[in-house]
Amino acid sequence: MKKRILLLIMLVGLVSLLAGCTEVNQPITDKSTGFWNQYIVYPLSQLIIYVANLTGDYGLSIIIVTILVRLVILPLMIKQLKSSKAMQDLQPEMKLLREKYSSKDQQTQQKLQKETMELFQKHGVNPLAGCFPLIVQMPVLIGFYHAIMRTRAIAEHSFLWFDLGHKDPYYILPIVAGVATFIQQKLMMAGSAQQNPQMAMMLWLMPIMIIIFALNFPAALSLYWVVGNIFMILQTLIINKPKLRTSPDPAPNAKLQKAGGKKK
Repeated sequence: MKKRILLLIMLVGLVSLLAGCTEVNQPITDKSTGFWNQYIVYPLSQLIIYVANLTGDYGLSIIIVTILVRLVILPLMIKQLKSSKAMQDLQPEMKLLREKYSSKDQQTQQKLQKETMELFQKHGVNPLAGCFPLIVQMPVLIGFYHAIMRTRAIAEHSFLWFDLGHKDPYYILPIVAGVATFIQQKLMMAGSAQQNPQMAMMLWLMPIMIIIFALNFPAALSLYWVVGNIFMILQTLIINKPKLRTSPDPAPNAKLQKAGGKKK
């Protein structure tokens, strides 16, 4: 179930990104046509320019607008984080069900699915609830990516030690972006990665992908990733208050296994 959800999220994200990649090298202006350009990319581009005119710095503008965008989609992120936390809390019981119905024959798998759905209903958890907020916020985040890439004024300015329109010459931003992504993923998956190999794979896959992208894209986009991920780290710490452990606590599992043994 969780593997299918993760694959769905990755596919939707990939399709959404590729759908907008055809114009990524075309400057965004008031003459750009199409709903995507006129109502998402151009307004975000103008917001970046407006804040840059106020602050006198495009790098600072990207930081401020990134935070503003994150604040706008914060209600969706809170819903996604709470749904993810609820699913994590059910992982020990779901593991017991998978062990109880470990046989791969159709009848056993149907029983597994039935009891899994009953478990979700008992705790009021919707396994797809975390997907919808993520899908809704994708156009905004991808639109902001386009606004940064297609606003030519950004490429003409520098910030700190790097030119916004070129790659970071010292590779500092890509590394920081990758580390921040790893920490953010670790916080969101706290406890789940040890119980689910697919989650453990995602924990390492996303940071590696971000580093590779950041090494090949302008530093302005890397700056956006760094600020966005730091914001998400803080919001996850505040909302979920995750407890990171080097090894799982055996006591709760032992209790659950004991309870599961009694049911049998």
